[in-house]
Amino acid sequence: MPSTFPIRRIVVAVVLSCTVLVSTTACGGETRSTENTTRSTTEKSAQDAALVAATASPTPSAERQRLAKTRFVANAGLAAGAAYQWIVKPFKAGKFKKGAKGRTFALVKAGLAGAFTYNRLKAATENAKGDPLLSKALAPLSSGIDSLKNMGTKLRNGDASDADVSQFEKVIGGVKDAGAGAGAPVKDQVPSAGQLAGG
Repeated sequence: MPSTFPIRRIVVAVVLSCTVLVSTTACGGETRSTENTTRSTTEKSAQDAALVAATASPTPSAERQRLAKTRFVANAGLAAGAAYQWIVKPFKAGKFKKGAKGRTFALVKAGLAGAFTYNRLKAATENAKGDPLLSKALAPLSSGIDSLKNMGTKLRNGDASDADVSQFEKVIGGVKDAGAGAGAPVKDQVPSAGQLAGG
């Protein structure tokens, strides 16, 4: 009897060891399987997210058109604001006439505004090329915009006539109409003195 007791202990110990070993191996295999399933689910989710992002985001050409319109509106708005603030408004107020108080300062500002307006309109024309509808609407105005090239010097020298100032109004009005017709409405934005001096 005393000899069977240790054998029983050994058998129980072996059985328990095997049970622990088998359950550990099974858990390890299950863990690997879970890891593989998790990895494949994660990869699929990433692929799905990329697909959704690709279909939801605008196409590069649509993004370019939107950006072209935004830049056009900004440049045309600055041109319109400068022309009105420092050319049309003071001219109508008689500040460019000989003997008018502050005439020299008004003419210098008008000269800068003339050059600035021309440069911003040329930039707006370039921006419009990124949007076919806007480009087509602006095309007939290119000669009018080009006619403003030397107006800054004319204004600065006090040689601008009613017709010259009317030309500014006509061109700016045409640009605004073209923008509105192409879904890019332009609002006057008066540039800062730094912007005006920088062209």
